[in-house]
Amino acid sequence: MCENTKNIIEINDLEVNFKIKQGFYEEYIKRDKKIVRAVDKVNLNIGKGEIVSLVGESGSGKTSTGRALLQLTPISSGNIVFDGEEIKLNDKEYMKNFRKRAQMIFQDPYQSLNPRFTVFDIVTEPLLFTNSKARIAEKEVLALKALEFAGLRPAAEYLYRYPHELSGGQRQRVSIATCFIMSPDFIIADEPVSMLDASVRADILKLFVSMKEQQGTSFLFITHDLALAWLISNRVAIMYLGKIMESGPADLIADGCLHPYSQALTSVLAMVGEKKKTKRIVLKDETPSPLKVPKGCRFHTRCPVSRPYCSEVEPEYREINPGHFIYCHYPQKII
Repeated sequence: MCENTKNIIEINDLEVNFKIKQGFYEEYIKRDKKIVRAVDKVNLNIGKGEIVSLVGESGSGKTSTGRALLQLTPISSGNIVFDGEEIKLNDKEYMKNFRKRAQMIFQDPYQSLNPRFTVFDIVTEPLLFTNSKARIAEKEVLALKALEFAGLRPAAEYLYRYPHELSGGQRQRVSIATCFIMSPDFIIADEPVSMLDASVRADILKLFVSMKEQQGTSFLFITHDLALAWLISNRVAIMYLGKIMESGPADLIADGCLHPYSQALTSVLAMVGEKKKTKRIVLKDETPSPLKVPKGCRFHTRCPVSRPYCSEVEPEYREINPGHFIYCHYPQKII
């Protein structure tokens, strides 16, 4: 393992494809096989102790990307490097160690927690898969520490409750405690606050920042809300139809992005201290079907500054400034 690498995760040309099931005639007579390219040649690095947000509308491929990183969804091509070493799916010992160091917080706390388990059972369950020989008393100490860190105080009052006895925010904190008990180096947080009200949402986001600062934990924060991404992230990547359109430092994306899609998203952001209200960019038409991705630039059908060349040739994902990458032939400021 390379200990000197600055990145915890390096994604290289990642593809995730899903085959669509069809009827006998289409499948075997017409041989019309349909494939959804949920993630298409994605490249992204996440540094150690860094929060990177992956932003995009529903169906853009954000969750598929996150699940592929943890090998919860099989990848079609490309490779993933974790802490300087390519992930070894066929090595059981390597994967056991990888599962300790990389965890995921799922979007829906009402579905991700087993209703038949107590909070103690849920939080300490990961220890069962690491051949931990800790006794019940030792596990209880670890569970209390994890719950306290996740903001459930006093933790002893929650330890033997069931999920149906908890609110949505408390359930999400239990999910976070379940990750924390393994002391992971990398966490994928998939829309972790989308189902929570504003006050609880702020507390969860503060907790993520605290984990980053105190534990050096790296995050891939998946969200459709660019304002949240801007608040807590070091860098932001914006995704559309399986491709990353633009990525760079959070402040640059919020106030200096050059991709038309990024500018449409940021045009509705309320910036602190802004004197002049920015004109909103309204995109035309609907998002194309992932089964029929447009030729050339996949955003050209909705782009307000599209040119004929955009509909013929696909752009390269290139670095235009240090740390600032874009998927566009003609990056420019529209507003």
